[in-house]
Amino acid sequence: MKLQVRSISVFCFLVTFSIPVFSQLKNVQIDAVPGKNEPSICINPNNPNQIIAGTNRDFYFVSNDGGKTWKTRKLTSSFGVWGDPVIACDTSGDFYFFHLSNPPRGNWIDRIVCQKTTDGGKTWNDGSFVGLDGTKAQDKEWVSIDRRTNTIYMTWTQFDAYGKRDSNLFSNIMFSKSEDGGDTWKQAVQINEVSGDCIDSSNTTEGAVPAVGPNGEVYVSWAGPAGLVFDKSLDGGKTWMAKDKLIDSLKAGWNYDVPGIMRCNGLPVTVCDLSSGKHRGTIYVNWSDQRNGKDNTDIWLKKSTDGGKTWSALKRINDDSTKNHQFLTWMTVDQSTGFLYFIWYDRRNYSDNKTDVYMAVSYDGGETFENKILSEQPFDPDESVFFGDYTNISAVGGNVRPIWTIMNNGKTEIWTALYTEQKIGLAEEKETNWAVDSYPNPFNTEATIAFTLKSAQKVKISLYDLDGKKLVTIQKKKKFKEGENQVTFKAVDYNLASGSYVYVLECNEMVVRKRLVFAP
Repeated sequence: MKLQVRSISVFCFLVTFSIPVFSQLKNVQIDAVPGKNEPSICINPNNPNQIIAGTNRDFYFVSNDGGKTWKTRKLTSSFGVWGDPVIACDTSGDFYFFHLSNPPRGNWIDRIVCQKTTDGGKTWNDGSFVGLDGTKAQDKEWVSIDRRTNTIYMTWTQFDAYGKRDSNLFSNIMFSKSEDGGDTWKQAVQINEVSGDCIDSSNTTEGAVPAVGPNGEVYVSWAGPAGLVFDKSLDGGKTWMAKDKLIDSLKAGWNYDVPGIMRCNGLPVTVCDLSSGKHRGTIYVNWSDQRNGKDNTDIWLKKSTDGGKTWSALKRINDDSTKNHQFLTWMTVDQSTGFLYFIWYDRRNYSDNKTDVYMAVSYDGGETFENKILSEQPFDPDESVFFGDYTNISAVGGNVRPIWTIMNNGKTEIWTALYTEQKIGLAEEKETNWAVDSYPNPFNTEATIAFTLKSAQKVKISLYDLDGKKLVTIQKKKKFKEGENQVTFKAVDYNLASGSYVYVLECNEMVVRKRLVFAP
């Protein structure tokens, strides 16, 4: 039966709509064997059911059903696998596992290693490496992949000598990139203006997490003796700003104490909105600190809408009224909607060291935040056990998978939650006089986009991937009649791969974006 699309009032506004989700989320234990920490997780942008996670020091986990079930495997490399796992995936569906090294011929953490799988984690290559510089230590790496070119950008901290108190030894932020899928890497370069010490504390330069802008800009922020600072490159990392931009003085420092946690930090995370929504191009930096007191850690956000030239006022993400601890935050952006997702540990509900896991969502470009509890029950940490330095979270097409560590009888375990976003982001909130829908959705051969107009207007329809990249124009700009209209297209005509897409219907400077799933 043909879908009937009803007209909507000429005075109606197209806004983000939702079915609020505040109920307890389903928690999934990724692995039952204790002793793991510092989890990283990534959803395949081409197939949200395929997810790979990694933990200290050399474990990885594969799910092919959206995170409901997991298989545990161990990673090996001739360069050694020594922690700080970072999982990433490119637009070809190839996954990467970045980690520190401990080679039999070399020095402890003397390079950053990149290993790659092209078969969903069944096999991995031995890896390539970057950063080898004598006996200097290479630590705390992170990466971002340019979805237009699959260029991999990496930043990390280089220690002249890790952990040594010597005014003649320094820490610096390094940068490199790979343009061939991680096979080779450009010579590493230093990008920070002010060097730090080597103690691995607040005066050490750390926390460099790169992000890619809409036109291939490379953005990165980090913490150190100069505070929380920002740098950028407009030519793929060849040149950088002459002077690092101060985001926040970070007077309380990035290294702080939380009871029951062996060590804790508030290092920053940087992301950029690449969606086709109204916040496209906005840069966000998320961190935690104790500016409100040593017993009151909070989660923070600042953003820039002009490429890092100026930064917004400080926003607190945790919405509690207590003076308890919120710590070890991470952030991501779903590039299909521009929605921001945050994860952290939270003690707002307790007077002791019991700890919950919380998530926040921002639907309005980091202006407001909805806090949601993730964990089904609290846990008690043990400060004699290393808990790890970070959490992580991945979001693709409304599929959100956070990952975190808990303590169970004095041992660490890794968990996730199954969260599906109920809100659908629309590009603009503008007055309109038409309604839009598509059917069937999901579709297996062809789809019809139906729209109702109160007057004859010119309409254009385009198809985008979940990273905001335009793929095809389904309907060139054409005048359609008043009343019900429809445009039908076949997936085979555009060589579409199975997965989620976003179609964008434009009419008289008004835009509707909706998700469309191709499932042959």
